[in-house]
Amino acid sequence: MHELWAVAVITILAVISPGPDFAMVTRNSYAFGKSAGLFCALGIGFGVQVHVIYTVFGISAVILQSPGWFWVLKSIGAAYLVWMGYQSWRSHPLPKPNGTENNAVPERKPSPWNAFCMGFFTNALNPKTMLFVVATYTQVVRADAPLALHFAYGLFMSLAHVLWFAAVAVFFAHPAMRDRLLARQKGVDRAIGLALMLLGGWLLWTA
Repeated sequence: MHELWAVAVITILAVISPGPDFAMVTRNSYAFGKSAGLFCALGIGFGVQVHVIYTVFGISAVILQSPGWFWVLKSIGAAYLVWMGYQSWRSHPLPKPNGTENNAVPERKPSPWNAFCMGFFTNALNPKTMLFVVATYTQVVRADAPLALHFAYGLFMSLAHVLWFAAVAVFFAHPAMRDRLLARQKGVDRAIGLALMLLGGWLLWTA
């Protein structure tokens, strides 16, 4: 029971801390609506399972003990964040809440699959999530715990991510909130884009 509570507390604290996942869900929700945010949140949950699977089977130990492989993983994740941040920075305004047209061609709404992939790759390529999952399994979960229990903890981590970011999606997709953000879309998009690019740069250059 102590182990379960420890995993739950660590997971909740990790989930609610701001990061690339939060930025991606926020942007999809206010820019494209609740469904885009929810599919993005679902993708994040599946992305967590990538870290869980290779941690449970010991592949993470090889990655962490090999600076070259870890740097490659960090570089791919950082490049993805910088690219998504750049896309947000240069995005064209959507139609204004009052229905008036913008001069620029509006950005296309992502399909459910594309929104899912945004969330999936944002999480699956995030080395911070990898370190969180590895630390939880190595420091909290018993090494001799049944394999089924290991994967049960992993499912809990994914479910916690999906529920939290689904709540974030619903909040930022609420009409009142969305109208406020869309009225200031250029500034908000650039703030989120800058945050993602800075996060990518920080991941690349930190040890």
